[in-house]
Amino acid sequence: MITLERDAARALGIRPSVSAVIFDRRGRLLLQQRSDGEQWGLPGGSVDIGESVRDAIEREVREETGLTIAVRRMVGVYSEPAFQVVRYPDGHVWHSVTLCFECAVRGGELTTCDETLALDYFSLRRLPPTLLANHRVRIRDASAKRGAPFIR
Repeated sequence: MITLERDAARALGIRPSVSAVIFDRRGRLLLQQRSDGEQWGLPGGSVDIGESVRDAIEREVREETGLTIAVRRMVGVYSEPAFQVVRYPDGHVWHSVTLCFECAVRGGELTTCDETLALDYFSLRRLPPTLLANHRVRIRDASAKRGAPFIR
């Protein structure tokens, strides 16, 4: 299970990360059930060395969902240790600085991989109870449709 870590000093380092908020035409949100903790969350992951943020979000969404996307807008930047210092099932703790983007599907088919147990679209009123806590903030911010990105 992925959990928030209260002691930021336990973090091995800082990870630049991306996450994608993807709504379908009915306003439902695409979520991924992660294989590393079986919790639900937004597609996304770490930015690789030598990779742009745009390339990272496109790659992560393609790898984890099978979809090709176009970035629409930045939802926000998330670095607050209370929500971004996370302990993973392998015991490692990382402080992620996450750039979250609202994205539109351009092609592909929903396909799982070794990082993804399931993919599904959810009504914002009926999100799964095992949704990652730090992703709830990003989803709420994306739903606000504010012009300027949030900085949290």
